[in-house]
Formats: sequence, structure tokens, C-alpha cells
Amino acid sequence: MSSLVKLNLKTAHRTVEKDPVTMRREKLAAAIQEQMAALAAQLAGQTHTVAAKRAVKNAEGVRTIVSVQRQVRVWYFAQDGGWYVQCRYGTRVLMLHGKSNAVFVEKLEQVSDVFAVFKAAALAGELDRAILLVMRPSKKQSDGKA
Repeated sequence: MSSLVKLNLKTAHRTVEKDPVTMRREKLAAAIQEQMAALAAQLAGQTHTVAAKRAVKNAEGVRTIVSVQRQVRVWYFAQDGGWYVQCRYGTRVLMLHGKSNAVFVEKLEQVSDVFAVFKAAALAGELDRAILLVMRPSKKQSDGKA
């Protein structure tokens, strides 16, 4: 016990988790940043890929983790003589300001400005309610009916 007396002992409680609201905001902001990179690659005439980890069996039948490149699915598409930009949380489209789910711009270069507004709104907490709405299970899932 005399060895411990020499140490500076304190009581500490480690906080492991962040606030869930902050985590959702940061997740959405990171996804928007990835979309901005995909847009920049498309404007440069390239494809944007990210590294993903996959578990595969090797020749001996042992499961190993390998890194593969996957293409990013973009949140914008051409239609009606312009471009529609949607904001997504995971695979679900967020409802922006009520019942609208997309922003229309005339040129592909304007999509980056929309993403900048989405990112600022996400970090400011303006999209928190929309995120909560898409996180709720639908009636079909909660009733047990598929």
C-alpha cells in the first residue's frame, strides 16, 4: 500500500458517449461533406469512391476483413431542365421546411451552394426535427405488417 501513496490519486468518471443530438448533427454534416466531395469529383469528370471494410473468406476459408472501394450514391439528380438536391439521413430523405423534400437549382455548379446551406443548417440544429421524423418507425413496421 505504501507504493500507492506516492501517486496522485483522484476519482474520475469517464464520459464515453456524446449527446445523441450532437452525434446526429455530426453524422449528417459528415455525410454532406462526402456529397460535396462526390460533386467536386463529378464536376472534374471523375468518380468519387470511399474505402469500406468487408468481411470475406480467403482461399483457406478463413474470414478476413478487406478494404474495398465503394462508389458514393449522390443526393442530386437531373430532372425538369435542372437539378434536384435532397438531404438524406441514412437512406431516408429529410422533409425540408414542411412538406418539401428537395431543392431545385438550374445548374450543377449550384448544388455545392445548396450542400453548404444544408451543412450549416445541420450544425445549427435546424434539421433536428426532420431527422427525428425519419428515425421513427413507420406504421407498417410498428404494426408488425410488412
